Amino acid sequence: MAETGQFNKLKVIREVEFGVYLEGGRDGGILLPKSEVPEGTRLGDSLQVFVYLDSNDMPIATTRRPRAQVGQFASLKVVDVNQIGAFLDWGLPKDLFLPFNEQLKPLTVGDYVTVFLYLDNTDRIAATAKLEKHLESGEDYPQGQLIELLVVRPTDIGYQVIIDNRAMGLLHTQDIHRPVRSGQRMPGFIKQVREEDGKVDVMLEKPGYARIDPLAQQVLKYLETRNGFCPLGDKSDPAAISETFGVSKKAYKMAIGQLMKAGRISQDERGIHLKG
Repeated sequence: MAETGQFNKLKVIREVEFGVYLEGGRDGGILLPKSEVPEGTRLGDSLQVFVYLDSNDMPIATTRRPRAQVGQFASLKVVDVNQIGAFLDWGLPKDLFLPFNEQLKPLTVGDYVTVFLYLDNTDRIAATAKLEKHLESGEDYPQGQLIELLVVRPTDIGYQVIIDNRAMGLLHTQDIHRPVRSGQRMPGFIKQVREEDGKVDVMLEKPGYARIDPLAQQVLKYLETRNGFCPLGDKSDPAAISETFGVSKKAYKMAIGQLMKAGRISQDERGIHLKG
């Protein structure tokens, strides 16, 4: 049986004028509309599809990719609000329902809200903004582990984030060195799991590595496009540094010092060299 709200690999069992039917439905299969049937599809082929309920509460398949599936979190735009709740754009023709009693505050069209997708007691896909009851502990994360972050909302000390679609964490203001906004997905790292309360702090750069500022990034790009070598070191002529990078010798020395501290470059009498 196909799983509603999930991607399923289903076999084509019947062709009709308005599409094909796939295995897994209760009454003769699940319809994949003609407009979404891949060219050249034949009976017996297996297709990767997402299954949801149409406006008549009948299972239907789509080859489109929604922004989230059941059991996942996502930041979605409110496209309609009525007397029973809000409706969210999740990338499918039928909007996702967010009931009033699953909202944290009144919503208006154009708002973005972070939600968790679940199946209600009638097997319909719905959303909730009450995230905490669907989150696990992050106590098992080791320091420095690479993770995926979904930025939820700003706080007085940073941003709440969801880690790997399962646990809540905090990105502190002092660890933010580039623009961050609610709803953004980005890679990050575990900074620490606090012993006193088990809460997880995250950061955008790997712990123990210095943040690379724009000038240092410019130097790295220069090295990467020139076989890993630059003849300008911390004792080079200021005019040559200014001509190449458009900065003072002092700023250049600080940039290459940062790169050496981070283990990205080395320096000798000939100049600087890209490591690894």
